[in-house]
Amino acid sequence: MAATDEKPSLKLKTARTIKWNTIDRFGTQLLYLVVGVVLANVLSQEEFGLVGVLLIFQAFATILTDGGFGMALLQKKEPRQRDFSTVFWFNLCVSLLIYAVLWLSAPLIARFFHGDQRLIPLSRWLFLSFVVYGLSLVQGVRLMKEMNVRQIAVANIAGLICGGAIGVWLALAGYGAWALVWQTLANAAVRTSWLWIAGHWRPSLTFSRSSLRHILPVGLGTLSSQVLNTASQYAYNFVIGGYYSIRAVGIYTQADKWSKMGSATIIQIITSSFVPLLSRFSDDAATHRRYITRINRFTALILFPAMTGLCLIGAPLFHTLFGHKWDEAIPLFQILAIRGIPVVLIQLYYTYAVSLGRSKAMVAIEIVKDSLIFAAILLTVSSYSVETLVWGQFGASAATLAVAAAIASSITGYPLRRMAADLIPFMLLSFAACAAAWAAGAWIATPWLRLAAELAAGLAAYLLLLRLFRIPELPEMTAYLFGRFRRHPAPKNN
Repeated sequence: MAATDEKPSLKLKTARTIKWNTIDRFGTQLLYLVVGVVLANVLSQEEFGLVGVLLIFQAFATILTDGGFGMALLQKKEPRQRDFSTVFWFNLCVSLLIYAVLWLSAPLIARFFHGDQRLIPLSRWLFLSFVVYGLSLVQGVRLMKEMNVRQIAVANIAGLICGGAIGVWLALAGYGAWALVWQTLANAAVRTSWLWIAGHWRPSLTFSRSSLRHILPVGLGTLSSQVLNTASQYAYNFVIGGYYSIRAVGIYTQADKWSKMGSATIIQIITSSFVPLLSRFSDDAATHRRYITRINRFTALILFPAMTGLCLIGAPLFHTLFGHKWDEAIPLFQILAIRGIPVVLIQLYYTYAVSLGRSKAMVAIEIVKDSLIFAAILLTVSSYSVETLVWGQFGASAATLAVAAAIASSITGYPLRRMAADLIPFMLLSFAACAAAWAAGAWIATPWLRLAAELAAGLAAYLLLLRLFRIPELPEMTAYLFGRFRRHPAPKNN
C-alpha cells in the first residue's frame, strides 16, 4: 500500500513542478520580451555590443562560482545541512576570489576588444552580479530538490520586473550601456533577496571536507561540462568582437537572445523538472527508461513547433517589434532558432547522464560539442561573414546531437531507434503546421497582421493534427498542467 500511495504523490509533485516551471519560464520570457523590445528600440547596436563582449567573462565567472556543486546537490538523494552549508561557504569564497581577478583584469579585457576604455568600468560593475547570484545558489537548489519551485518562479519574475524597470528608466534617460549593467545587478539583488526570505534556510558555521569530497566527483564532472559548454556558447561573442567589431557583436547577441526565447525556456523546464524526478529512479533501470519515453515525447511535443515556428515568424516578428532597425539580425535569428532543436535535445540527453551521476558521459558530450563548435569556427571565421559563422554553429550542433544520442542510449539502455521514434511524429506534424502558417501569412504585407495570422494558423493546425492522429501527450500535458489526475486511483499491477 505504501508504494501505491506514493505514486500519486510523486505524480502530483511532478505536475506542480512542471506547472510552476512553465509559469516561471513563460512569465520571465514575457517580461524579457517587453523589456527587451524597449531597450532594443532605445539603445544602439554598439551599446549592446559593449555588454555582449563581457558576457563570456560573466558566464565563466558564474559557473566557476557554482563549481558544479549546485547540480551535484540536486543529484544527491538526501543532502544534509552540512552539505548545503559547505557548498555555500565554498562558493562564496570562490566568487570573491574570481571577482578580484576580473576586477584587476578589466584593462586587459578592454585592450583585447579594440582598446575600448568604456569596458573597464562597465565590466567591474557588471561582474558584481555573479557574486550576488551565487549567494542564492543553495536556496534555489533546496527548493528544486523538494520539487517546490513556486518561490523560484516568484523570485525570477520579481527580479525581472525590478531590473527591467530600472534598465528601461536608465535607457530612456540616456545612460546607454549602463542601463544593461544596472538592469542585471538589480535583477540579481532582488532575486537573491527573495530566495533568502522565502527559502527559510540559513547556512550554519560549518565546513565539512568529507561533504566536499563526497559531492566532488559529480560536481567536477558538471563543472567541466559547464566550462566547455560556456566556452562554446560564448565563443562567438568573443570571436566576433575581436575579429569583426563591437557593433557586429550587438547584432549577433540580439539574434541569439531572441532565438533563445524558446530553447532556453524548454531547457530550464527539462532541467528543473526532470533531474529531480529521474534521480529518484537512478537505481531502477526499468522505471528510469519508462520515464525517458514520456520525457522524450513531452519534450518533442513542445520543442519542434516552438523552434520551427520561431524560424518561420522571424521577419514579421522583428519588423513588428523593432521596425527595420535590426534587419541584419533576422537571418541569424532564423538559423539560431532551428539550431535550438539539436541544442535542446543535447541538453535532454545530458540530463539523463546527470540523473544517473555519470560524470564521464557528461564530460564526453561536452567535449564532442565544443570540439565541433571550435572546428566550425576555424572553418568559417575567414569568410568575413557572421551568417556563415552561424551556419557552422548549426552544423556542429547537428553532429553533436548524433553523438549525444549514442552516449545517452549506451548509459541508459534506451535504444536509438526508440529515441528517433519518440521524436519523428512531432517533427513531421510541426513541419505540416508551419506549412499551414506560411500559407496563411504569405500574402499579408503588414508585419503585425502577418505575425498574428501565422501564429494563429500554425497553432490551430498543430493542435488539430495532434487530435486527428490521437497523440496521447496532448490530453496528458493538459492533465499535468491542471492536476486533473490527482484524484485518479493509482494503476494496479496485473
